Amino acid sequence: MAWASWTTCGVFSGHGGVLTEEVGVLSGDLTVHTTWAEDTAQITVQYSGAIDWFTMAGSPVACCSEEDSRRLHEAAVRAVRNGAAATVPLPPRAEPEQAAGSAPE
Repeated sequence: MAWASWTTCGVFSGHGGVLTEEVGVLSGDLTVHTTWAEDTAQITVQYSGAIDWFTMAGSPVACCSEEDSRRLHEAAVRAVRNGAAATVPLPPRAEPEQAAGSAPE
């Protein structure tokens, strides 16, 4: 089974914070954590330095690769920084590679 995880500490939420499933909105100095396993990404947040983790609204989400889950983590961190009761953004997709030998349009 493949899995990966990422944690970003010291994420200051924008006005309106981040929406969680368990306690509603969190705001301030937060830590964002993403765990990817079995084609699913789980995103949680906590007050930095606290013990309790809370599920970011919209999590878990289907995510088909480790690379996509890393991009999703980065998008979730940006969403928390933007605030406005942030929820999990749509999983970003990798840019399709241009076919070898084809000319750009």
